[in-house]
Amino acid sequence: MLSILIPVYNYNITNLVYNIHEQATRTKIEFEIICFEDGSNKYVIENKSSIETLMHTSIIVSSLNKGSIKSRQILSNQASYNWLLFLDSDVIPKHNSFIEKYINLISPDTDALYGGVAYKDEQPETEYLLRWKYGKSCEEINASKRNRKPYQVVVSGNFLIKKTIFNLINLKIKKNSYGLDNYFGILLNEKKARVKHINNEVYHLGIDKSDIYIKKIENAIETLLWLLNERRIFQHNNKLLSIFIYLKRLKLNHFMSLFFRVFNTSIKKNLLGKQPNIFFLQLYKISYMCYKDLQ
Repeated sequence: MLSILIPVYNYNITNLVYNIHEQATRTKIEFEIICFEDGSNKYVIENKSSIETLMHTSIIVSSLNKGSIKSRQILSNQASYNWLLFLDSDVIPKHNSFIEKYINLISPDTDALYGGVAYKDEQPETEYLLRWKYGKSCEEINASKRNRKPYQVVVSGNFLIKKTIFNLINLKIKKNSYGLDNYFGILLNEKKARVKHINNEVYHLGIDKSDIYIKKIENAIETLLWLLNERRIFQHNNKLLSIFIYLKRLKLNHFMSLFFRVFNTSIKKNLLGKQPNIFFLQLYKISYMCYKDLQ
Protein backbone atom coordinates (compact mmCIF):
# COMPACT_ATOMS: atom_id res chain seq x y z
CA MET A 1 0.00 0.00 0.00
CA LEU A 2 2.71 2.52 0.99
CA SER A 3 6.32 3.03 -0.09
CA ILE A 4 8.26 5.30 2.26
CA LEU A 5 11.22 6.76 0.37
CA ILE A 6 14.16 8.55 1.97
CA PRO A 7 17.01 10.09 -0.05
CA VAL A 8 20.10 10.46 2.15
CA TYR A 9 23.25 12.51 1.93
CA ASN A 10 25.73 12.48 4.82
CA TYR A 11 23.09 12.18 7.55
CA ASN A 12 22.39 9.59 10.24
CA ILE A 13 18.86 8.33 9.58
CA THR A 14 18.68 5.68 12.31
CA ASN A 15 16.20 7.55 14.52
CA LEU A 16 14.01 8.52 11.57
CA VAL A 17 13.84 5.00 10.13
CA TYR A 18 13.14 3.39 13.52
CA ASN A 19 10.40 5.95 14.19
CA ILE A 20 8.74 5.53 10.81
CA HIS A 21 9.07 1.73 10.88
CA GLU A 22 7.42 1.51 14.31
CA GLN A 23 4.56 3.77 13.23
CA ALA A 24 3.97 1.92 9.95
CA THR A 25 4.06 -1.47 11.69
CA ARG A 26 1.49 -0.28 14.21
CA THR A 27 -0.98 0.62 11.43
CA LYS A 28 -0.84 -2.98 10.13
CA ILE A 29 -0.67 -1.81 6.50
CA GLU A 30 1.51 -3.26 3.77
CA PHE A 31 4.55 -1.01 3.55
CA GLU A 32 8.19 -0.75 2.62
CA ILE A 33 10.94 1.70 3.51
CA ILE A 34 13.61 2.32 0.89
CA CYS A 35 16.58 4.58 1.56
CA PHE A 36 19.01 5.85 -1.07
CA GLU A 37 22.52 6.87 -0.03
CA ASP A 38 23.30 9.52 -2.64
CA GLY A 39 27.08 9.44 -2.79
CA SER A 40 27.42 9.88 0.97
CA ASN A 41 30.81 9.56 2.67
CA LYS A 42 29.47 9.79 6.24
CA TYR A 43 27.19 7.49 8.28
CA VAL A 44 26.86 4.96 5.44
CA ILE A 45 27.94 2.01 7.60
CA GLU A 46 25.79 3.11 10.55
CA ASN A 47 22.73 3.60 8.37
CA LYS A 48 23.20 0.29 6.58
CA SER A 49 23.65 -1.73 9.77
CA SER A 50 20.57 -0.16 11.38
CA ILE A 51 18.33 -0.63 8.34
CA GLU A 52 19.33 -4.25 7.80
CA THR A 53 17.82 -5.18 11.19
CA LEU A 54 14.31 -4.07 10.16
CA MET A 55 11.75 -5.97 8.10
CA HIS A 56 10.38 -4.41 4.90
CA THR A 57 13.32 -1.99 4.90
CA SER A 58 16.18 -1.70 2.43
CA ILE A 59 18.95 0.67 1.43
CA ILE A 60 20.53 1.44 -1.93
CA VAL A 61 24.07 2.80 -1.82
CA SER A 62 25.37 4.89 -4.71
CA SER A 63 29.04 5.88 -4.89
CA LEU A 64 28.08 8.86 -7.05
CA ASN A 65 26.03 11.88 -5.96
CA LYS A 66 23.07 12.06 -8.30
CA GLY A 67 21.17 14.94 -6.69
CA SER A 68 17.67 15.14 -5.27
CA ILE A 69 15.72 14.86 -8.52
CA LYS A 70 17.46 11.73 -9.78
CA SER A 71 17.65 10.11 -6.35
CA ARG A 72 13.90 10.50 -5.85
CA GLN A 73 13.30 9.06 -9.31
CA ILE A 74 15.46 6.04 -8.51
CA LEU A 75 13.47 5.53 -5.31
CA SER A 76 10.18 5.82 -7.21
CA ASN A 77 11.37 3.29 -9.77
CA GLN A 78 12.20 0.84 -6.97
CA ALA A 79 8.91 1.38 -5.11
CA SER A 80 6.43 -1.51 -5.05
CA TYR A 81 3.32 0.44 -4.09
CA ASN A 82 1.18 3.12 -5.69
CA TRP A 83 1.47 5.70 -2.90
CA LEU A 84 4.89 7.25 -2.24
CA LEU A 85 5.76 9.03 1.01
CA PHE A 86 8.91 11.10 0.49
CA LEU A 87 10.81 12.24 3.57
CA ASP A 88 14.08 14.15 3.77
CA SER A 89 16.74 12.44 5.83
CA ASP A 90 17.07 15.33 8.31
CA VAL A 91 13.48 15.30 9.60
CA ILE A 92 11.53 13.52 12.33
CA PRO A 93 7.73 13.28 12.65
CA LYS A 94 6.18 15.73 15.08
CA HIS A 95 3.53 13.23 16.20
CA ASN A 96 3.34 9.48 16.78
CA SER A 97 0.24 9.31 14.57
CA PHE A 98 2.15 10.67 11.55
CA ILE A 99 1.83 7.59 9.31
CA GLU A 100 -1.70 6.82 10.49
CA LYS A 101 -2.87 10.32 9.61
CA TYR A 102 -1.53 10.07 6.07
CA ILE A 103 -3.09 6.63 5.60
CA ASN A 104 -6.49 7.81 6.81
CA LEU A 105 -6.51 10.69 4.32
CA ILE A 106 -5.61 8.70 1.21
CA SER A 107 -8.45 9.21 -1.27
CA PRO A 108 -9.14 8.61 -4.98
CA ASP A 109 -9.95 12.33 -5.16
CA THR A 110 -6.45 13.41 -4.07
CA ASP A 111 -3.19 13.19 -6.00
CA ALA A 112 -0.83 14.54 -3.33
CA LEU A 113 -0.88 15.37 0.37
CA TYR A 114 1.59 17.84 1.89
CA GLY A 115 2.03 17.55 5.65
CA GLY A 116 4.07 20.67 6.33
CA VAL A 117 7.21 21.41 8.30
CA ALA A 118 7.94 22.64 11.83
CA TYR A 119 10.96 23.85 13.78
CA LYS A 120 11.89 23.27 17.39
CA ASP A 121 11.18 26.19 19.71
CA GLU A 122 14.70 26.25 21.17
CA GLN A 123 16.74 29.00 19.50
CA PRO A 124 19.97 27.61 17.99
CA GLU A 125 23.44 29.16 18.07
CA THR A 126 24.05 32.33 16.07
CA GLU A 127 25.55 30.59 13.04
CA TYR A 128 22.27 28.66 12.52
CA LEU A 129 19.91 31.45 13.50
CA LEU A 130 18.94 32.74 10.04
CA ARG A 131 17.69 29.36 8.77
CA TRP A 132 15.80 28.67 12.00
CA LYS A 133 14.22 32.11 12.10
CA TYR A 134 13.14 31.92 8.45
CA GLY A 135 11.67 28.48 9.06
CA LYS A 136 9.70 29.64 12.11
CA SER A 137 8.50 32.80 10.35
CA CYS A 138 7.81 31.64 6.80
CA GLU A 139 7.59 27.84 6.63
CA GLU A 140 5.50 26.91 9.67
CA ILE A 141 2.19 27.54 7.92
CA ASN A 142 -1.14 26.08 8.96
CA ALA A 143 -2.77 23.82 6.36
CA SER A 144 -5.84 26.05 6.14
CA LYS A 145 -3.65 28.85 4.82
CA ARG A 146 -1.58 26.60 2.56
CA ASN A 147 -4.76 25.23 0.95
CA ARG A 148 -5.75 28.72 -0.26
CA LYS A 149 -2.91 28.48 -2.78
CA PRO A 150 -2.06 24.77 -2.81
CA TYR A 151 0.80 24.98 -5.31
CA GLN A 152 2.66 27.81 -3.56
CA VAL A 153 4.13 26.12 -0.47
CA VAL A 154 5.32 22.76 -1.80
CA VAL A 155 7.94 21.28 0.54
CA SER A 156 9.61 18.12 -0.75
CA GLY A 157 10.79 17.02 2.70
CA ASN A 158 7.38 15.63 3.68
CA PHE A 159 4.75 14.70 1.11
CA LEU A 160 2.62 11.76 -0.01
CA ILE A 161 1.90 11.40 -3.72
CA LYS A 162 0.52 8.91 -6.23
CA LYS A 163 3.34 7.19 -8.06
CA THR A 164 1.86 7.95 -11.49
CA ILE A 165 1.58 11.66 -10.70
CA PHE A 166 5.08 11.82 -9.22
CA ASN A 167 6.65 10.20 -12.28
CA LEU A 168 4.68 12.47 -14.61
CA ILE A 169 6.03 15.56 -12.84
CA ASN A 170 9.53 14.50 -11.79
CA LEU A 171 10.55 13.12 -15.18
CA LYS A 172 9.92 16.57 -16.69
CA ILE A 173 12.62 18.13 -14.48
CA LYS A 174 15.91 17.81 -16.33
CA LYS A 175 17.94 20.33 -14.33
CA ASN A 176 19.57 19.14 -11.12
CA SER A 177 20.09 22.06 -8.75
CA TYR A 178 18.91 23.53 -5.46
CA GLY A 179 15.51 25.20 -5.36
CA LEU A 180 13.45 22.92 -7.58
CA ASP A 181 10.60 22.55 -5.07
CA ASN A 182 9.17 25.71 -6.64
CA TYR A 183 9.28 24.13 -10.08
CA PHE A 184 7.67 20.93 -8.81
CA GLY A 185 4.79 23.05 -7.48
CA ILE A 186 4.53 24.90 -10.79
CA LEU A 187 4.30 21.61 -12.70
CA LEU A 188 1.67 20.28 -10.29
CA ASN A 189 -0.30 23.42 -11.05
CA GLU A 190 0.09 23.03 -14.82
CA LYS A 191 -1.06 19.40 -14.62
CA LYS A 192 -4.03 20.38 -12.43
CA ALA A 193 -2.96 17.81 -9.85
CA ARG A 194 -5.34 17.59 -6.90
CA VAL A 195 -3.15 18.78 -4.04
CA LYS A 196 -4.29 18.95 -0.43
CA HIS A 197 -2.36 20.35 2.54
CA ILE A 198 -2.77 18.90 6.02
CA ASN A 199 -1.31 19.56 9.47
CA ASN A 200 0.97 16.52 9.72
CA GLU A 201 4.35 18.15 10.21
CA VAL A 202 7.87 16.89 10.52
CA TYR A 203 10.51 18.73 12.49
CA HIS A 204 13.34 19.97 10.27
CA LEU A 205 16.47 19.10 12.24
CA GLY A 206 19.34 19.55 9.77
CA ILE A 207 19.43 23.34 9.76
CA ASP A 208 22.09 24.93 7.54
CA LYS A 209 24.58 27.47 8.79
CA SER A 210 23.61 30.99 7.73
CA ASP A 211 26.35 31.44 5.13
CA ILE A 212 25.52 28.10 3.51
CA TYR A 213 21.81 28.96 3.55
CA ILE A 214 22.43 32.27 1.77
CA LYS A 215 24.41 30.46 -0.90
CA LYS A 216 21.55 27.97 -1.34
CA ILE A 217 19.10 30.87 -1.69
CA GLU A 218 21.27 32.35 -4.42
CA ASN A 219 21.39 28.98 -6.21
CA ALA A 220 17.60 28.65 -5.96
CA ILE A 221 17.12 32.12 -7.44
CA GLU A 222 19.48 31.31 -10.31
CA THR A 223 17.47 28.14 -10.96
CA LEU A 224 14.23 30.13 -10.98
CA LEU A 225 15.69 32.63 -13.45
CA TRP A 226 16.91 29.82 -15.69
CA LEU A 227 13.44 28.25 -15.70
CA LEU A 228 11.87 31.61 -16.56
CA ASN A 229 14.35 32.45 -19.32
CA GLU A 230 14.07 28.95 -20.80
CA ARG A 231 10.28 29.41 -20.89
CA ARG A 232 9.71 26.42 -18.62
CA ILE A 233 7.26 28.37 -16.44
CA PHE A 234 3.73 29.25 -17.49
CA GLN A 235 1.34 29.13 -14.52
CA HIS A 236 2.72 29.78 -11.06
CA ASN A 237 1.94 31.05 -7.55
CA ASN A 238 5.52 31.95 -6.68
CA LYS A 239 5.64 35.23 -4.74
CA LEU A 240 9.26 36.06 -5.53
CA LEU A 241 8.77 35.43 -9.23
CA SER A 242 5.60 37.53 -9.31
CA ILE A 243 7.37 40.47 -7.64
CA PHE A 244 10.33 40.15 -10.00
CA ILE A 245 8.13 40.13 -13.12
CA TYR A 246 6.20 43.16 -11.78
CA LEU A 247 9.40 45.13 -11.10
CA LYS A 248 10.78 44.26 -14.50
CA ARG A 249 7.59 45.40 -16.20
CA LEU A 250 7.93 48.79 -14.45
CA LYS A 251 11.65 48.98 -15.27
CA LEU A 252 12.45 49.04 -11.55
CA ASN A 253 14.66 45.98 -11.82
CA HIS A 254 17.63 48.24 -12.71
CA PHE A 255 17.17 50.16 -9.47
CA MET A 256 16.97 46.93 -7.46
CA SER A 257 20.09 45.62 -9.16
CA LEU A 258 21.92 48.79 -8.17
CA PHE A 259 20.54 48.43 -4.65
CA PHE A 260 22.04 44.94 -4.45
CA ARG A 261 25.48 46.10 -5.64
CA VAL A 262 25.53 48.90 -3.05
CA PHE A 263 23.95 47.22 -0.01
CA ASN A 264 24.43 43.46 -0.31
CA THR A 265 27.44 43.44 2.03
CA SER A 266 25.56 45.39 4.71
CA ILE A 267 22.51 43.16 4.41
CA LYS A 268 24.64 40.01 4.63
CA LYS A 269 26.24 41.34 7.80
CA ASN A 270 22.81 41.51 9.39
CA LEU A 271 21.74 38.09 8.09
CA LEU A 272 24.87 36.45 9.48
CA GLY A 273 24.58 38.22 12.83
CA LYS A 274 22.78 37.66 16.13
CA GLN A 275 19.52 39.33 15.06
CA PRO A 276 18.87 38.46 11.39
CA ASN A 277 15.97 40.40 9.92
CA ILE A 278 13.65 38.33 7.70
CA PHE A 279 12.53 41.45 5.81
CA PHE A 280 16.19 42.06 4.91
CA LEU A 281 16.39 38.46 3.68
CA GLN A 282 13.40 38.99 1.39
CA LEU A 283 14.96 42.24 0.16
CA TYR A 284 18.21 40.39 -0.49
CA LYS A 285 16.34 37.77 -2.55
CA ILE A 286 14.52 40.15 -4.88
CA SER A 287 17.49 42.48 -5.36
CA TYR A 288 19.78 39.52 -6.06
CA MET A 289 17.30 38.23 -8.62
CA CYS A 290 17.23 41.58 -10.42
CA TYR A 291 21.04 41.79 -10.25
CA LYS A 292 21.62 38.29 -11.70
CA ASP A 293 19.05 38.82 -14.43
CA LEU A 294 20.94 41.88 -15.71
CA GLN A 295 24.38 40.29 -15.70
